[in-house]
Amino acid sequence: MSDMLSIGLSSLKAYQTALTTVSENIASAGTAGYSRRTTDIREVVAPAGITTGTAQGMGVVARGLTRAADVYKTAEVRTATADLAKTEAGATWLQRVEESLTGNKLGDRLTGFFNSAKAVAADPASLAPRAAMLEAASSIASSFAATGGALDGAMEDLDKSAQTAATQLNSLARSLGRVNAGLGRQQEGTSGQAALLDERDRLLEQMSAITDVSVMTDPAGRAVVRVGGVAGPVLVQGENTGAITYQRSDDGLVAYALHFQGEGSPVFPSGGVLAGFAEGAERIAGARDEVSRLATAFAEGINTVQAAGEDLDGTAGAPMFAVDDPAYKLTLVLDDPRGIAAAAPGKGIRDNNNLAGLEALRGSGRFEDTIASVTSANAAALSARKSVAEAQTAMRDSAVAERAAATGVNVDEEAVDLIRFQQAYQASSRVIQIARDTLNSILEIR
Repeated sequence: MSDMLSIGLSSLKAYQTALTTVSENIASAGTAGYSRRTTDIREVVAPAGITTGTAQGMGVVARGLTRAADVYKTAEVRTATADLAKTEAGATWLQRVEESLTGNKLGDRLTGFFNSAKAVAADPASLAPRAAMLEAASSIASSFAATGGALDGAMEDLDKSAQTAATQLNSLARSLGRVNAGLGRQQEGTSGQAALLDERDRLLEQMSAITDVSVMTDPAGRAVVRVGGVAGPVLVQGENTGAITYQRSDDGLVAYALHFQGEGSPVFPSGGVLAGFAEGAERIAGARDEVSRLATAFAEGINTVQAAGEDLDGTAGAPMFAVDDPAYKLTLVLDDPRGIAAAAPGKGIRDNNNLAGLEALRGSGRFEDTIASVTSANAAALSARKSVAEAQTAMRDSAVAERAAATGVNVDEEAVDLIRFQQAYQASSRVIQIARDTLNSILEIR
């Protein structure tokens, strides 16, 4: 009877543990990053004795928990997450460049200025078209300044976003270091270990959205994390963690560095938002430089044409624009409509020959074509990024679904296990009851 009681009691405890595990799975089915647990139930076998001659079953015991895991599918999710984050970040800053280039209507202002010069050429002695031309010139100066300023503002926002991302990555690294420390103290097969492993994978996935990470784990589940590829510097090793820093040069080149245990190493992310920021900074700087170059060429060209002619008072034309620092900041320095040098030297106030130089400048400088080309090239790059992002979103979602199928909770399966373990638990209780009844019957015989 003692054998029946011990067998029934051991199975009762084992299936109670199994029921608890299934209940936890069902309760956590909607929790992001939760991996399914199963109770490892093993048979207990007594060694062969002198009288029995054979090994005998002594019931079952719950040896611990097994956490569902698929390292390959989990790594695929991290890779897909890093690729998508890079593309989306790059698209964000391409969008800012497009808004900066189109929002201030620089191309329209250039066209308006050259058209106003034609109106002056049609009636060079009249002050009204001259005043309109100066107004158009003022609009161009404002548009150049606003366009360049918008690009500078985009770069400042990018710097802040990159600094925030680096800070977040460093915080995640410290959290992972604490998880590694906890895993080193946990016993294998416990719910505590499973929870820490879930948290480890959640942290790694969040890190992969910031930069591409290469991960290796030891037998205890502690992660060693490298950034920028498998040959990149170590960010996390055991409880030790490093820190990422961000810097940017004036020409838009981004530099990341990793400081780990007193040593600094350059980092070259190929995924995550850090890689997207690097590409975005290059795009913004390129657009800003092109706007500055265009502003300088425009101002110098207009001033050259002015100097070649005479104004309404018969004096040599004065500069119309001054170029400030940064170069996209043009200042309209000619404030008198009479100062527009429409006439060739010595030809009189009704002459317009000098304005032909503006039309020639328009053709050779290709100002309107240049700004249109820069804008269209950026728009094409943005459209391509959006298309890539759509494809990468589908790939990321597919990777997440495959991982969930391998490691996630299927509520229907858990419901079946719940009934199965409940029946086993009830049967174990019945075994104990029968053993007690039988023992009582034997005692009553006496």
